[in-house]
Amino acid sequence: MPVPAWLWVVFTLIASASQVARNAMQKELTVTLGTVGATHVRFLYGLPFAVLFLSVQLVATGAPLPPLNALSVLWTALGALAQVVATALLLAAMRERSFVVATALIKIEPVWVALQGIILLGEHLGLGQAAAILFATAGVLLMSWPRGTGTLSARPIVYGVLAGGLFGLASIGFRGGIQALAAPQFVVGATTVLVLALALQTVTLTGYLVLRDRAGLAAIFRAWRPSLFAGFMGAFGSQFWFLAFAVETAARVRTLALVEVLFAQVLTRRVFRERVRPIEATGIGLILLGVGLLLNL
Repeated sequence: MPVPAWLWVVFTLIASASQVARNAMQKELTVTLGTVGATHVRFLYGLPFAVLFLSVQLVATGAPLPPLNALSVLWTALGALAQVVATALLLAAMRERSFVVATALIKIEPVWVALQGIILLGEHLGLGQAAAILFATAGVLLMSWPRGTGTLSARPIVYGVLAGGLFGLASIGFRGGIQALAAPQFVVGATTVLVLALALQTVTLTGYLVLRDRAGLAAIFRAWRPSLFAGFMGAFGSQFWFLAFAVETAARVRTLALVEVLFAQVLTRRVFRERVRPIEATGIGLILLGVGLLLNL
């Protein structure tokens, strides 16, 4: 049965909205668990829910569990580890004075994804898609730019650019893992790769905390009640990211995902409590232009 051409849009919008909600929850957990601990919640408590999603899908569809192959495992491991390292670089950038600029630079991820998709997966990128990616990315950069004119340091900018590149590589790795698995049911295939990715990330970060911060790991287990919902939202959002990667190029998915910035604006009520600066209004216009162009190609 062919997949409707518009389905990836629905998957991406659900994933983006879920990610905004998850980020809000993780922000609260940062107070008690620290940044690394709150980040690990996403993987540790998300894994059981991903396993549950996969189990329900196998029962509902009657499909067998697709056997893993070496290429799928390698692509997924690449994506999982790239995401962990990218998160570490993001946290390092956040510790610098100009962390807002570093955060903005991470938003060039769709450009990285497009280039890496061409090189690693042989994906085609037309002029219209390239223009949509550049418009939307430029819009997010304008909206994310700091209000002040503080002194910029080269180090957080380098961290931000590298983190954006690695987040892009993670998207490519996950899409490559799904494609290499070649499961007859794309939903089951996407969720199988999701479970594998979360398992690899859980093992990696748990091992790191065992070696470097056992007290922090113990705090994560003690905070299991508030962490469960954050883990669920993380797994729920990731489920739809992986479904989108299963049916559409990573470049188009990650470009449409920039609407997350607009969702975050609504969530925090910034547009209602503060006047929108001209630079922010321009950014919103560019995002809408890029997304509109992307959806009409």
